[in-house]
Amino acid sequence: MHATRTSSTEDVNPWQIAQEQLAQSAQRIGLSSAIHQKLAHPKRIITVSIPTQMDDGSWEVFTGYRVQHSLERGPCKGGIRYHPDVNLNEMKAMAMWMTWKSAVVNIPFGGGKGGVACDPERMSQRELERMTRRFTTELVDVIGPEKDIPAPDVYTDEQVMAWIVDTYSMNKGYMVPGVVTGKPLALGGSQGRRGATGRGCLCIIEEVLRVRNELREGLTMAVQGFGKVGSVVARLAAEKGFRVIAISDVRGAVFNAHGLDASDLLIYARENGSVAGYPEAESLPRDDLLLLECDILVPAALECAIHKGNAEQVSARIIAEVANGPTTPEAQTILEDKGIFMLPDILTNAGGVTVSYFEWVQSSQSYFWSEEEVNTNLHRIMLKAFHDVYNTAQRNSTSMRDAAMDLAVSRVAEAQRLRGIYP
Repeated sequence: MHATRTSSTEDVNPWQIAQEQLAQSAQRIGLSSAIHQKLAHPKRIITVSIPTQMDDGSWEVFTGYRVQHSLERGPCKGGIRYHPDVNLNEMKAMAMWMTWKSAVVNIPFGGGKGGVACDPERMSQRELERMTRRFTTELVDVIGPEKDIPAPDVYTDEQVMAWIVDTYSMNKGYMVPGVVTGKPLALGGSQGRRGATGRGCLCIIEEVLRVRNELREGLTMAVQGFGKVGSVVARLAAEKGFRVIAISDVRGAVFNAHGLDASDLLIYARENGSVAGYPEAESLPRDDLLLLECDILVPAALECAIHKGNAEQVSARIIAEVANGPTTPEAQTILEDKGIFMLPDILTNAGGVTVSYFEWVQSSQSYFWSEEEVNTNLHRIMLKAFHDVYNTAQRNSTSMRDAAMDLAVSRVAEAQRLRGIYP
């Protein structure tokens, strides 16, 4: 239930976008050339071949990546995704964005990202396990609790993290639960981790509405993407009194002006493989969801969903980016000119990395928190991050995206300045 890229976005280079964002922020905050150049390049790029035996006895060699952008403030943190379109430019961009995301919420991580170019929907569970274990073995010297901590992402889950924990631990000769986050509770996972990104997103949405004196029951919301994050946003929003009028996934979209029952729709989607055809709603062309008139639009699929080809038709009042990089720079300019208030991804979807931080802390201490403690601390950190960004935007008369970038880059740059560039 993850969205895929469309032909309208195939020419978009996420790494180029990430570089442009950094360059613009560097100019706004007067960043020194040396530190700018340092932050413009990932610290380490790993590309590996992953020979995997398939169930029919044949062998296939997949290509895997792990990019470590920055370790200035702590170990790298970032997901591992399995998707046919995984490529190095995407990995580099997302690793950089993870650096800024961690800095926005002021947790001691740098950014990393990894993935394997494969089609997990065409692979059996055993094939995925063999591929994951070989991929982990190739990375065993460059990941770990003090170096780089992977997590679930597109088409990866707790089971994949469990395979990584086991493979890494077997190579080390002892149990190392802190090598990943997003793992099962039985292996040292954290309460509240599964819904953390969606919960953090809704926290930001509610707070911006409160600050703008617009929070009221019945506000309309459209959610693009009904996977691990979008489904949580939709369900929690409905529970809080929002009217979720449209939801999409890779195979279609559904619309009900009176509001969708997100929990019932999730059951339907699990049983039928998609939200398409849900009997309590009208069918809608998948990409038309982005153009619906609504109070809040939540892009929760893959990057570059809103681009110069469709931005002019977007009719939401507020866009809360919970996917990574769902809006291109050209689209950003168009949306701001239309008066649409943007909540940037490096703030809005930082709930996941925040609770990953909690899990990492718990794993290292072997002392575990209740779900209430996790959610309370998540709420506290997300609110603090929102007001840090909002106040920066107000003080400097900039957009929320520029304010979030400037705040994040400043924090990483200060750590780099204090450490120096060795030798």
